[in-house]
Order: sequence, then structure tokens, then C-alpha cells
Amino acid sequence: MFSSKKIHMIGIGGVSMSGIADILLSYNCQITGYDAKESELTKRLISKGVKISYSYNLENVENADIVIYTAAIKDDNEELAYAKKLNKELYERSVFFGLMMKNYKNVLCISGTHGKSTTSGMVSSIFLEAEMNPTIQIGAILPKIAGNDYIGGKEYFIAEACEYVDSFLDFFPTAEIILNIDNDHLDYFHNLENIIKSFNRYTKLLPENGILVINADDENTLLACKDKEKKISYGLENSANYMAKNIEFNESGHARYDLYINNEFKTRIELSVSGKHNVYNSLAAIALSNQYISDLEPIKKALKEYRGVGRRFELLGSYNNCPVYDDYAHHPSEIQTTYESVKKTKHNENWAIFQAHTYSRTKDHLEDFGKVLAQFDHVVIAEIFAAREENIYNVHEEDLVNLIKENGNDNVIYINSFEKIEEYIKENVKENDLIITVGAGPINEVAKKLAN
Repeated sequence: MFSSKKIHMIGIGGVSMSGIADILLSYNCQITGYDAKESELTKRLISKGVKISYSYNLENVENADIVIYTAAIKDDNEELAYAKKLNKELYERSVFFGLMMKNYKNVLCISGTHGKSTTSGMVSSIFLEAEMNPTIQIGAILPKIAGNDYIGGKEYFIAEACEYVDSFLDFFPTAEIILNIDNDHLDYFHNLENIIKSFNRYTKLLPENGILVINADDENTLLACKDKEKKISYGLENSANYMAKNIEFNESGHARYDLYINNEFKTRIELSVSGKHNVYNSLAAIALSNQYISDLEPIKKALKEYRGVGRRFELLGSYNNCPVYDDYAHHPSEIQTTYESVKKTKHNENWAIFQAHTYSRTKDHLEDFGKVLAQFDHVVIAEIFAAREENIYNVHEEDLVNLIKENGNDNVIYINSFEKIEEYIKENVKENDLIITVGAGPINEVAKKLAN
């Protein structure tokens, strides 16, 4: 369908778009792209022969057979407007991604409000260890493949499936994981009920013989899947097909547990990533992978060797004997999970440097942000990362500071530049403290500089 086509990609520097570009290169397509700024992803694509412009280049649009754009691209984008004027074959990213899935026999989609990238990384690692030669497209950097995508065969396609703006409803899964459902992306969904309805529609995309793996301990997931008779469950608390029992954590917060399948002990699983949430994520990965890989040994080995994807409680290095972590958490539930991982990691005092992601999310979850962040020993608030938004919500960084203080933590400060944050941390941390940047925006740049 796309073989040897000339394809222009608007917003090519996005993590998903860059992965699509890689796959299209394997189809012998000629790729051009536009992005607003240079990044490691765009530089990597240029090294593979992709021609990328950082200013509008209408000639690239004119020469293309197909134009793909991300949902973040607005109607006033000159290249998008020109493509419409020329009546080009035009696809929004998620629609095109869905069409690409039709080229693969088994399409394994990993979804859920929290944990998608980590679980996608686990499933990918398992399939690679089992030599199943999967094609992979996930939303974070997986060290095992030195990127977020991998070009394998046409038998298995492992894909991270995001619910935002209902994009996963454009996909063609043959198997799905639903990790959990929470009240995120309220700028689009407005309420939790609409999110549950969206996931319910997502389950209906499965063919009759499709595989659905669900979290038996997540009430919202159970609601979304209540009309699906055929499903495989995992969990810790409620009875499930795949369960973890006798869980232990070492001083790094890494779990070991007994794996039970249909109430029968099978083996002992050992993880190299922190936190109870990763016990859940690993169970989901095992439950899905075991439908294709009957031998548990490569599953065990892959999970033992798996040390996470980029920006998920990622240890970047240290500053003056203080470990420096970065975590992508940008929802109160995710930050709570991050805090639990911090607690399980041996250290003196902890310093959380938080950058809220979008004004709408900050406004929607303001009270909960205040409660969860107040648990850290020291909190630095950075400027809110606007992403796609203008501040029409009348929410400000000082609101977070005040709420954290109201929740009993006076060790909080707002600092309006990354450089000043770095200086403040250097002046105040003590030996064996733990430093962590928290947020989906570029706040990880502070952690990188401290770690270097």
C-alpha cells in the first residue's frame, strides 16, 4: 500500500512519527519531513537519509504522494494548508498508523492511562528474547533496541496504544492489554465516564478470536470490559488468571514474586525495575506474551534483564554522591507511584523537581497535585510546560506551592528557570540525598545536567 511512495511528514520529530518514518523506510519509501526544532530523533532520521526542514518547505509537500501530520499540527500550518489545497492524500498520524497495522498478522496493542511505555518495553523485550522477530513501535526509548522502534518481521507488531483524542480507535489490534483507566486528558474527555466508554469501544475493535488482557484489580477497567466474555486477567488482590504472590522487595525497590497461572505455581519472577506498579506491569506482559510463547524461561530472562525505558524512574547518574533520577510522571496517580519507588530506594532526603504538563491538567488535578507532592521531603516547582495550550485556565505555579504548604510541607519553592533550579539543588543537597525530576516536559534537562 505504501511501498516506494514519496511521503512527507509534518511533525516528524514526534516519538510516534519518527517511528513511523523508520518503518516506512523499510518499505523503500522516500521520506521528507518538517518539525519546528531539531532533536535527537530528527538527527537520527537525517542520518538514515530522511530530508528534514525546520522551516516550511512547500516543495516537499508538492512532491509527496502522501502527507501525514500529527494531531498537534494546527490548521494554520502552511504545509498542512498547502497539502489540502493540492488535494493530497492526507492522513492524521493515528489513522495512518492504524492502516500500517493491517500489514501484520498479530497486532499487540498495549493501552491504559499509566504504564503503557513500560509494559510495551517489557513485552518487546520478551519477544526479542524469544527470537520472535517482532516489529516494535512504542512511546519511549528502549535500550535493548537503542530507540523507540524496531523493524522486524510481519508476524508480530507490538504497539503502544494511546487513548488521547480517541487515537487508539483508529487501530486494528488482534490483542490488547488494558492496564488501568484513570481520569486523565480531561481537556478532551471531560470526565471519567467518557474515558471508560472510549476504552469500551476500543475493546470492540478486537476480532472474534482476539486476545484481551485486563487488570482484575482496576475497577474502571472491569467496567470498560464488562460486556466482553473472553478475557485474560491478571492481578494481586482479586482472583485472576495470572497472579503474583509472596512479593518481596530488595533495597533498590526491585520485586521478586511467585507467579501463579490459573491458581498453579509456575516459577519465581525477578524484576530489575522498582515498585509495586511494575509487578502489575510485568504480570500484564507475562499474560499477553504467554499466549504466544509457552516457554516461561525467555519470559523470565527478559524481565530479569529489563531495566526500564527512558524517563521511567530512570537513573541518569549522580551529583556529589546523590543519585539523580528522571521520571515522566505527569498525573497525580503516576506521581504517587513515583513516590512509592523513591521510598523503596535507599537514600537520606529526597528532592522532587516538578514541572506540571499543560495548564488544563494542572487545573483539573490541582488539589491532588498538592497532596501527592507534599509527601516528598523537598519540592521545587518549575514553570508549567504549556505544550499545546494557552493559559486560559488562570492557574499558576504559586497555586501549587500554596497547596503543598497547606498539605503540611513548607520545604517547597518555585524557581522560574532551569539554570536557577540547577544552582539551587547544587547549593542545598547533601550527601546521599536523592534527586528526581518529575514531569512529561523538558524538566529532564535539569537532571541530565546534574548527572553530568
